Amino acid sequence: MSGLVLAVCISQNKGERKKTVPAVELVPEHGIAGDAHAGNWHRQVSLLAQESIDKMCANGLSVSAGDFAEKITTIGIDLVSLPVGSRLVLGSALLEVTQIGKECRNRCAIYYQAGDCVMPKEGIFARVLKGGVVTAGTEIEIEISSIAP
Repeated sequence: MSGLVLAVCISQNKGERKKTVPAVELVPEHGIAGDAHAGNWHRQVSLLAQESIDKMCANGLSVSAGDFAEKITTIGIDLVSLPVGSRLVLGSALLEVTQIGKECRNRCAIYYQAGDCVMPKEGIFARVLKGGVVTAGTEIEIEISSIAP
């Protein structure tokens, strides 16, 4: 299974839309250099498929890459079907899927800005195992884990 990085995004603060940037640096066991969510935890990098964003657009919302606070927007991969433990090769970088979806206890700024949020249902989270620079157009290869979490 393979796909592409459509956009890479960062933000200075948690809970806000990300800004699309030309490139991001993935740092092992840290996340994306300069991003508010970077740190030594299991949700270092968030990914959302353009196909999920397109669903929201079909519902009348004017949203695009980064509007749901995802750091990497993909195309061509059914992200939510990936089991925890799957590995994503993005150029020279390597990510490991640690979580599918998330629980949102409160309506965050993203919900109020976009009118809804697909991240809780269709976003995935990963930690950085091997660093590298990722840009729009970077190919993504998937290695499915056979180990149950």
